[in-house]
Amino acid sequence: MNLMGMKDYKRKLDIANGHVDLSHGAGGRAMGHLIEGIFHRAFDNDWLRAGNDQSAFPAPAGRMVMTTDGYVVSPLFFPGGNIGTLAVNGTINDIAMAGAVPLYLSASFIIEEGFPLADLERIADSMGAASREAGVPIITGDTKVVERGKADGVFISTAGVGRVPIGLDLRADAARPGDAVIISGSIGDHGVAVMSKRENLEFDTAIASDSAALHGLVAAMVEAGGKHIRLMRDPTRGGIAATLNEIASQSTVGFHIDEEAIPLKPEVAAACEFLGLEPLNVANEGKLVAVVAPAGADAVLAAMRAHPLGVEAMLIGHAVADENCFVQMATSFGGGRIVDWLSGEQLPRIC
Repeated sequence: MNLMGMKDYKRKLDIANGHVDLSHGAGGRAMGHLIEGIFHRAFDNDWLRAGNDQSAFPAPAGRMVMTTDGYVVSPLFFPGGNIGTLAVNGTINDIAMAGAVPLYLSASFIIEEGFPLADLERIADSMGAASREAGVPIITGDTKVVERGKADGVFISTAGVGRVPIGLDLRADAARPGDAVIISGSIGDHGVAVMSKRENLEFDTAIASDSAALHGLVAAMVEAGGKHIRLMRDPTRGGIAATLNEIASQSTVGFHIDEEAIPLKPEVAAACEFLGLEPLNVANEGKLVAVVAPAGADAVLAAMRAHPLGVEAMLIGHAVADENCFVQMATSFGGGRIVDWLSGEQLPRIC
């Protein structure tokens, strides 16, 4: 679309003052104005410019991986990001946890009637910026509009595909006794940032979401010690407690972790205490947990600490033989306790 056409679409949309209505999802001219004036402009690339109902792309050699996810975070905007950046980074990270190189994304929007066009544009712009920064384009998508009260603003569903390097096979059941457990940085930032915004809380120190695309960090880890990495996970909903319990169950091992080794910002710890939250259960959106064979732990940890997103990386424990698959933690008080996963939701609508 030429510049004159783009200006015409933006004029017809009245983004500054307008709202989404049912005609924007009806398949007619108004829907075209919405798609071209907001989404195509924000995500602009050759695939979208082709105007097809799908996008064709070359399939590289090696194994391919695919993921899909849905984002329903409330509030939509929070310190350090919004639902759009969360959708892009979260999908990229799910691909990256296979050790894969993310290649392409899709995005589908369910928008509530009455949603401000300015907010929709802000979300789309942030998604476009995040995908360009990560080098992973959004090449296809869909838009639906539902009646007022049926979508709480906007929901985003994504899918992503990537390529796994030849010879790399990270598996959820691969952890073995003696393996090191490494986390890439401080925990709980995202969950506390969202909760503070939701509850209109203010703290002396700003707490921002850690939302980030981790594929660059993963590439550095794979280069340094790929053959020693058993598996990786991004500890989102349920935090590292849920992540380690899930891995323990899948690999039929236990974990012993050290509370004092787990990086936790003082302001996040204070906020969790104030809100009655367990930091180990709080969601993260820019951190990963890696289980690494002992022979490669030092090299992988060094590579993580040399990357901007892994500066705070720490070895926090080890896998142990345990038929009960318990996750146990040595506490800062010199005792110990079982770290269980939640039976319900600690923080609803966190991603």
